[in-house]
Amino acid sequence: MKKIIYTERAPKAIGPYCQAVEINGMLFISGQVPIDPSTATIVEGGIKEQTEQVMKNIGAILEEAGYTFDDVVKSTCLLSDMNNFAAMNEIYGNYYKENSPARAAYGVVKLPLGALVEIETIAARQ
Repeated sequence: MKKIIYTERAPKAIGPYCQAVEINGMLFISGQVPIDPSTATIVEGGIKEQTEQVMKNIGAILEEAGYTFDDVVKSTCLLSDMNNFAAMNEIYGNYYKENSPARAAYGVVKLPLGALVEIETIAARQ
């Protein structure tokens, strides 16, 4: 049975989608942009600050659904500028010290709200 996941500790959806969906022991987290849920605005700073906020948002959703970063099996990273890849990767790597998930990273023309990074995540019960 499909279950919609929602937490106040991550940003509300800015369109017709939910924060995450769980089905058959898998969690599909919608692309997270660097919105601080307490202010509903993009965090100040550059790619490192924005990536940190995105990962916090993902962590809050994982926790709400009963998962951890250890359960993540796939990430897709979208960057508004591929020159930010190394800095994004540095922060992202702090959350996956061992057994990193599969990942793809793409440069895109533009992200919602002028964000520098967006990351979607898939986790699975082990």
